[in-house]
Amino acid sequence: MARSNHNKLIRAKTKRVSIPRDFRTVGQLRKRACGETGNTTDVGFSPPEDWHEPQGETGARYRVITQDPGEGFVHVVSEQDVRDRLAKLPSWMLEPLEVVQLSRLTRKKLSYPCYGMQWGSALYLYPMDETLTEYFYTPPRPAQVVEAKMYGAKWEGGDDGEWRLVWTQEAIRDFYLNNVLIHELGHLLDNRNTSYVDRERYAEWFAIEYGYRPTRRQSLAAQAAKKVVRRHHSS
Repeated sequence: MARSNHNKLIRAKTKRVSIPRDFRTVGQLRKRACGETGNTTDVGFSPPEDWHEPQGETGARYRVITQDPGEGFVHVVSEQDVRDRLAKLPSWMLEPLEVVQLSRLTRKKLSYPCYGMQWGSALYLYPMDETLTEYFYTPPRPAQVVEAKMYGAKWEGGDDGEWRLVWTQEAIRDFYLNNVLIHELGHLLDNRNTSYVDRERYAEWFAIEYGYRPTRRQSLAAQAAKKVVRRHHSS
């Protein structure tokens, strides 16, 4: 679900400036900053970024570039996290991939807050506020509440007109590796859809099918194995 970005900053109670970021802004930044085709020349302005032109180093040879996240921000996944997660996918899914960049968040990028983006053969993952808390002007939609719960995040507030999306380290890592990263890879592999809506629908399906569901099946299997072990020991 792509949703419009908030362009104003909210002053947090800690007196630090926190990014108000919509829960699902993966596709919206692409539409506003790069156009639906992923071409930075399609619009008059795009946030500063290191755009990686295709070099032919694809598949298992893809590069991971880690930039400094910026003051007050952290990368919630590492290069090894990314490589380990992508290694679990069929090799054909990585064939067009050349670069995964853990990008730096700058002042200009604050107007285009998002979790990730795809451009050409490169995927970009953006850092989080080091408090792992996001602030919003409007209450979450039911679908946003459900999606947050799927990955272990929690919505709080509302009485003072400020809504907070609170993550744990485990939850945000799960969200980036099994949603954001896979969602953007889905965009990279989508060579059929051309409209923004259809591309977003496909990427959302791809993230659920190859990100969320497989990891949940593994988690349930692990939980079941633990229960069997406990029953065996107690007998």
